[in-house]
Amino acid sequence: MSKTQQPLSDLEKAMDVIIDVFHQYSRREGDLDTLTKGELKLLIEKQLANYLKHVKNQATIDQIMKDLDLNKDEQLSFNETMLLIIRVTTATHDHLHEEEDQHHQHQHKHQHQHHH
Repeated sequence: MSKTQQPLSDLEKAMDVIIDVFHQYSRREGDLDTLTKGELKLLIEKQLANYLKHVKNQATIDQIMKDLDLNKDEQLSFNETMLLIIRVTTATHDHLHEEEDQHHQHQHKHQHQHHH
């Protein structure tokens, strides 16, 4: 990094973290720049424990692996892993809005009751 560079933005830091985390797991076994099924399982257990709570069994891991492994080489490239991160991020975003909506609907119900 050259000294003239600006400090990284929050979004740039987030991208760096995603790449770093991927490498923490991809380097454990097999190809250094792909995730084996075992590495994927560890990454999900350690790094997505809150957002992928339901992923507890091997069958679910197998299914996720199958969905993401576009070229069917039994391992996940960074691009293939990004699909999972995009899906989880999108689902989390939607979930936050659902919670907000429920909260708002709840408030509206009370306001409307007076008009009837």
